[in-house]
Formats: sequence, structure tokens, C-alpha cells
Amino acid sequence: MTPTELRVLLVDDEPLGRERIRSLLSRETGVTVIGEASGGEEAVELITRLKPDLVFLDVQMPGLTGFGVLSQLDPKALPAVIFVTAHDQFALKAFEVHAVDYLLKPFDRDRFQLALKRATDRLSSKQPDALSAQLSAMLAQMQPAPIPKLPDRIPVKTAGRVVFVNVLDIDWVGSADNYVELHVGDHTHLLRETMQAMEQRLPTERFVRISRTAIVNTERVRELQPLFHGEYSVTLKNGTKLTLSRSHRDQLARLGIR
Repeated sequence: MTPTELRVLLVDDEPLGRERIRSLLSRETGVTVIGEASGGEEAVELITRLKPDLVFLDVQMPGLTGFGVLSQLDPKALPAVIFVTAHDQFALKAFEVHAVDYLLKPFDRDRFQLALKRATDRLSSKQPDALSAQLSAMLAQMQPAPIPKLPDRIPVKTAGRVVFVNVLDIDWVGSADNYVELHVGDHTHLLRETMQAMEQRLPTERFVRISRTAIVNTERVRELQPLFHGEYSVTLKNGTKLTLSRSHRDQLARLGIR
């Protein structure tokens, strides 16, 4: 590819951002701005229809972000991309690892020309599949890891049978040597499990570890009273009294104490 063939699309929700890049591009030879988009949805439409060689793509946009734009495109036909960002350091690390260039706002003309040259060199290498592979790898890294679905029920073996305990019915969990006790209303179920493993099995939005030996369902907490040395007395709705230890004071916010 020669420089005269470079067709560029600008994507930024800020008009001044597009104007800045357009102004810098006007000083370069062999570059044509074929379109501009002020949002992610518009960017997807223009990239699909115009098929630019290079896209200056803002990362932080309301609605569909720069990453969202790329995720909606055919991974086998991605254009070369120069990301434009203001502060996302994690994103910058991903760009560097996968050899995808970026411009960190505010940028000067020298940095702009360096990014443009890198993009032109990659396009000139006639390896569009490699460019697509780099972007696809980066997108895969930026996707959050899937959160495993926590069980709605916990099977407990007792007296030669298996009882299924609904997780949200648990009032609190206590340690008992190599077991844990699931306190559910008037019933207590013994389960061979560690407190640490049990803590990971319970939904964090409802259960909080208040000490080495106790985990409580936040919906069951009726009252908190300060004790000595930074500890708190925790009273459940059924009258059970537990202690929030000093070493777990960082959990107070989850119980409504700021």
C-alpha cells in the first residue's frame, strides 16, 4: 500500500477531538479523511459501509465505547486502529502487548506522526490478517472473565439422605472444626467444608464474613452495637448474637456503617 491510498475515519464524541486529528492529518500527504463519527453506533455503520484503511478511535465514549465498536465488527475484516484515550492505563498496557498503537491525550504532532507511521508501515506490510489477529487478541484480553454462577441450593448429606438448603434461606454460617454449620431458621446443617471455601460459595452481595468463625446473611442483621477495641455485637432478626471482630472492621460498610 502506498501513502496515497490511506483512507481514514475519525471517531470521537468530542468535536474538538476530531478537529485536532483532522488538522494534523491535513499536514500529511496521501491521507484522505473519508468520514467522521461522533458516537459508537454511527462508527460501526460507517466502518462497515466505507471500509476505511485506518480508524482513529476514541476509547471513552458514552454508550458504545471504542471497544464496543470493534466487538460489533467482523473480526476478519477489521481496519487498522489507532486508539485515542485520556487515562485508561490498563488499556494502554493491552495496546502495547498486542502492538496496537494509541494516542494519549493530550498528544503532540511528533507522537501523532509516530502513530501514523506505525499504522502505515503495518498496512504496507500487506498483512491484514495479522492486524485483525492483534485486535482480536486485544479485545479478548479486555473482556472481563466470566463470573461463574453460584449455586441456588447447597446439598447437605444428613442421616443417609441429602437435604437441599436454599442459599438465601441461610441466616449465618459458623465454623465447627473441619466442618461448617449452616444455620437456617430453627435448623442447623453440618457440612464438611472450610469457612474460606464456604465464603467463596456464597453470593457476596448478600453474605459477609464478620470474623474468623462467622459469615452472616446481611438481610438477617437487625442491630449492630459497638463493643471494645473496635469490635461490634451483631444481632440477627432471630435473636442470635455474633461478634464482628476488629480484623474484619473493613466489612462494616457492607452492613450499613460508614
